[in-house]
Amino acid sequence: MTAIRVWVDGRLVGADDPAVSAVDHGVTVGDGAFETAKIDGGAPFAMTRHLRRLDRTVAGLGLPPADHDRIREGVAAVLDTDPIDFGRLRVTVTGGRGPLGSDRLDSALTHIVTAVPHERPGAHGAVVTVPWVRNERAATAGLKTTSYADNVIALARAKEHGAVEAIFANTRGELCEATGSNVFVVLDGVVRTPPLDSGCLAGITRELVLEWCAHEGLEVVEQALPLDVLASAEEVFLTSSIKDVFAVSAVDGRALTAPGPVTARVREIWDRHAEKGLDP
Repeated sequence: MTAIRVWVDGRLVGADDPAVSAVDHGVTVGDGAFETAKIDGGAPFAMTRHLRRLDRTVAGLGLPPADHDRIREGVAAVLDTDPIDFGRLRVTVTGGRGPLGSDRLDSALTHIVTAVPHERPGAHGAVVTVPWVRNERAATAGLKTTSYADNVIALARAKEHGAVEAIFANTRGELCEATGSNVFVVLDGVVRTPPLDSGCLAGITRELVLEWCAHEGLEVVEQALPLDVLASAEEVFLTSSIKDVFAVSAVDGRALTAPGPVTARVREIWDRHAEKGLDP
């Protein structure tokens, strides 16, 4: 396994070295937020947007604000000495030292930054739907928290079926999101994606796709859709920080052209705009 670079509250540590308290609330109850950004050419992509979303998650959890300067210090510590051409940067902020239950202490937040090289994603892949749902009315709906067990279980199911991602419905039976990606479908030639009130995460790549496609005159409709739209969609693609715009080649065994013509256009728009700078 490639060595993971780890920075915790002001110091670089070994990936296997003790660095976080056993009673950190992020460890005991998953009380924390995180962001994953793509590293491209040695630098993180869309870092400002990721920090803004981190702020929204931290506020949604009722935690005090994260220290952006400290986070950027950690980013420099894991990237500046030995640049990573392509990889994954993760910023994690937890509630700090806490009790063994759900109550909180008045503790300083724990700030963690990690980085690791990553293979560039393939051109396309298969997805499967899973029987579990996102709760669009949950207290953490739309927040990127460290409580990720549902995603671990669902992604394991996907891998068992030879897929790269698992797709969730919400409690209303609507298409919601994947474990670490937003979902787009093409119907009658029009790109459509679930709205944020479906319970999906406000993905950074999703956000940029909406902005850049609008700028280019390509319509993308945010629309509540039934999960079974995946059985009739002409094209399906995912967006995420590592995958960018990723064509889906099969859904639950139904083959799709990957990329289809609309997905290819979205990808071209993405590539052209992304080349303009690392912090759009």
